Amino acid sequence: MAENHDEFDHQPVMLDEIVAAFDSVPAGWVIDATLGGAGHSVAILDAYPHLCVLGIDQDVDALVVARDRLARFGERARTVQARFDSFAAIVRSELHDQPIVGALFDLGVSSPQFDRAERGFSYRFDAALDMRMDASQSLSAMTVVNEYDEKQLARVLRDFGDERFAGRIARSIIAARPVETTTQLAEITRDAIPAPARRTGGHPAKRTFQAIRIEVNNELTILPVAVEAAIDSLSTGGRLVVLSYHSGEDRIVKKVMRDAESGGCTCPPNLPCVCGALSKVRLIRRGGTTPSASECSVNPRAESARLRLAERS
Repeated sequence: MAENHDEFDHQPVMLDEIVAAFDSVPAGWVIDATLGGAGHSVAILDAYPHLCVLGIDQDVDALVVARDRLARFGERARTVQARFDSFAAIVRSELHDQPIVGALFDLGVSSPQFDRAERGFSYRFDAALDMRMDASQSLSAMTVVNEYDEKQLARVLRDFGDERFAGRIARSIIAARPVETTTQLAEITRDAIPAPARRTGGHPAKRTFQAIRIEVNNELTILPVAVEAAIDSLSTGGRLVVLSYHSGEDRIVKKVMRDAESGGCTCPPNLPCVCGALSKVRLIRRGGTTPSASECSVNPRAESARLRLAERS
């Protein structure tokens, strides 16, 4: 299906930084838990002949393209269709006792998913509300928008979109039901937000679409499970690399990494540890890294990205 490749031709965010993050790891497998079009994985395999990649993705369209791109690496590359909270089970079944020396998470939705109108992720195209990364699951944006009550809708918009007008938008959506297309939802959201607030911060529907997508795909609930599993799977010296685009994602990643660094220590700060906690990782570049201004100018979708790194103790 080479005709799909152009749709997945996009510059992976912070590609050089992510490839460099694996420069010190020993021979073994890197788990790309969000394979997408395999942009990061191809670069890692090209850069490091001693590494292999197991790619995980729930999107069938992405896997078709990724498998074709990875074919030239032969046995050094494998793929699995699954959601990344199956991380531990996939590693056990696919790799058994082989060393896991890296884990990569590039969170959120890929550019090709946004750019394919029929997937219903974007307010830029008129399409049926969908937003499912795995098209076989039952919950879609259509369900969230048309069946959640006002309290549920407002919670989703507030918690997952940091939307300060969550209540107003939820009431407007309910009043306009049935809402069947992305264009309808974008217009309802825009009209529900006071005019002065619409003049800054990008498209007024951006946060609403983000929040509903996160709810549909259960993204923030499954994230800590997957990141914890990745840490536990890593061999000594292995690297965990996480790229997030949303404050909620980054808070979760930061907490999981810090808990792993402390080993769950319950002792008072600034006092020696006496509870027996053992650190699992050391944090690299504490506080995370953001893309360069030059990258953001070429790829605006990189602007909100934050990269966090940890190494298995």
